[in-house]
Amino acid sequence: MRTVHEVSELAGVSVRTLHHYDAIGLLKPSGRSASGYRLYDDTDLARLQQILLFRELEFPLAEIRRILDSPDYDQDKALEQQIGLLELKRERLDKLIDQAKAMRMKGVGTLDFEAFDTSKVDEYAAAAKASWGKTPQWAEYEQKWAGRSKGEEAAMGEQMMALFVPFGRMAAEGMDPACEEAQAQAAAIQAFITQNLYTCTNEIFAQLGKAYGAGGEFTRNIDAAAGPGAGEFAAKAVEAYCAGS
Repeated sequence: MRTVHEVSELAGVSVRTLHHYDAIGLLKPSGRSASGYRLYDDTDLARLQQILLFRELEFPLAEIRRILDSPDYDQDKALEQQIGLLELKRERLDKLIDQAKAMRMKGVGTLDFEAFDTSKVDEYAAAAKASWGKTPQWAEYEQKWAGRSKGEEAAMGEQMMALFVPFGRMAAEGMDPACEEAQAQAAAIQAFITQNLYTCTNEIFAQLGKAYGAGGEFTRNIDAAAGPGAGEFAAKAVEAYCAGS
């Protein structure tokens, strides 16, 4: 068993942080000394490793606790996805380093912003977070998706993309994303997701909306199906819809 000060030195985490983790139920020591001081065993330290890895990936403490305490938490799967996310972050960091070097060599007039794009990392993190700990939405998605054939999956994907087509026209015509037609279309997408995938609350829909216009795979797929600017327009429409609901 290790004292809180020993764990602090071993893990590079402040004693105050460990006290906070205990207070919020994120990391409770397995024992106490005769004087009432916290004592941590190897199981506690293993959990601390997981917490610190999630923190490195910028997960909120409440989210980490929910994931780790879920009875369906699959540590091996989580580690595999965490490795993938860390590799994406390393890839982005390498690009940022190259970008900084190019700016030093060529001057600040180098107008290349690709290295600053976080959409790929954000999308991967969102997908991984949905599966870690089996959120209610993920469990519902698995239940609704079970038994569907490849053809049915493809058809549903086409139906989903078809819902974005009006946004392409609206974007081309310079319409307001907060207009009545755009808001009705946003509501139709939310209803489709709830009916066919999982209960799409306004909170979840708002996060999806950001991904629609983030410039990553979501945006490319929407623009390919509905026309240039459709993804960005959809993002603004969903933002207005969720803000007004």
